[in-house]
Amino acid sequence: MRSKLIYWLVYSGMWLFSALPFRVLYMLSDLNCLLMYRIGKYRRRVVRGNLLRSFPEKTDAERLQIERKFYHYLSDYMLEDLKLLHMSAEELCERMTYKNTEQYLELTEKYGGIIVMIPHYANYEWLIGMGSIMKPEDVPVQVYKPLRDKYLDELFKRIRSRFGGYNIPKHSTAREIIKLKHDGKKMVVGLITDQWPSGYDKYWTTFLGQETAFLNGAERIAKMMNFPVFYCELSKNRRGYCEAEFKLMTETPKETREGEITEMFAHRLEQTIRKEPAYWLWSHKRWKMTREEADRLEEKELNKKKE
Repeated sequence: MRSKLIYWLVYSGMWLFSALPFRVLYMLSDLNCLLMYRIGKYRRRVVRGNLLRSFPEKTDAERLQIERKFYHYLSDYMLEDLKLLHMSAEELCERMTYKNTEQYLELTEKYGGIIVMIPHYANYEWLIGMGSIMKPEDVPVQVYKPLRDKYLDELFKRIRSRFGGYNIPKHSTAREIIKLKHDGKKMVVGLITDQWPSGYDKYWTTFLGQETAFLNGAERIAKMMNFPVFYCELSKNRRGYCEAEFKLMTETPKETREGEITEMFAHRLEQTIRKEPAYWLWSHKRWKMTREEADRLEEKELNKKKE
């Protein structure tokens, strides 16, 4: 009962807040940035550590410039995400534009579906408007990690489904995609692919000069369904305006070697970040442990299960 009350209070507050015009939201964002960065120092140690290990060749002043720009981006991103509760489909399409949609649509039609590998970059949440460039009968699938609180989880599902998105919890991805396929649906499956991978589904590679683990779920789904794979190149044109370009990585995933698709994603993402580093989510604890530490932890967990 308490969680349900919290849900409705939070939802009502967010809905009223999202009704504010963008110019007011950005004034509030500037204030929020000051509070987060200067006063609250939100995850500043994490951000600085990530920037130092990723750009050791840069000077302290250069990294500090990226850090400050990142916090402005992060504050904008938070409020732009809330704005989804009130934005119309037309306004969203004005602010998030898409490139290379012809190939995207052609291969969706040809193979019955495609995989889009998405990074935590720019305003990636605004990609929920992808359904606007698809045929009405096709399904834009969003794979997400459920929150522990079922009411808050429902809140974010409500936001992400406003523009026709079909939400699938990550533990049910394969089953739900196969079901859609059996129902004769064509689909575009969007997967965030650059967070720290939990469980045993990891692919290790060199990324930003350091050994890094990536989720390999997108690659496994692509090979299982034989869906072509696109990289979603995101960029910020100016405040409140983003662009997504869909770049084909492979049309024949089953012909790629193990890890090749995930490797391509990591390489493309690194190029994106190096071009404009401030717009990646540096506040994530991206490098939680080394490969050796992860291997020891997995071995320990496996031994416990055997016991």
